[in-house]
Formats: sequence, C-alpha cells, structure tokens
Amino acid sequence: MTNMSEFIHEYLGSIIIGLIVLAVLTLIIVKEVKDRRSGRSSCGGNCSECGACHACHEKRQDPSYK
Repeated sequence: MTNMSEFIHEYLGSIIIGLIVLAVLTLIIVKEVKDRRSGRSSCGGNCSECGACHACHEKRQDPSYK
C-alpha cells in the first residue's frame, strides 16, 4: 500500500492535469454528439470551400434525414 500512496503523492499533479484533460475531451465529444443528433454540425458555413458540400445538402433535403 505504501508504494501506491507514494506513487500518487509523487505524480499527483500529472494525475490531476490528466483528469482535467480527460474531462474537457469528454465534454467536447458529448457536445459534438448532441449537436449532430440535433442536426447541427461543426460546419463553418462556407460551402464554396467545402469538398463535401453536395453530401451535406443532399442529406438535409432528404425528408428521412434527422
């Protein structure tokens, strides 16, 4: 048990930073999933510069697309 407590004590700062980074990444992924499910995307709205513009607009015109 002493080895584990020494490890935690020695690397506490790294563990905390790692947990913060993991929490931020989790929040980003959850937000992206919610946005996609609600029909929003991370699209910048500049269709003239987008290589997948036709695919995006075809889906939105399809009545079965949600």
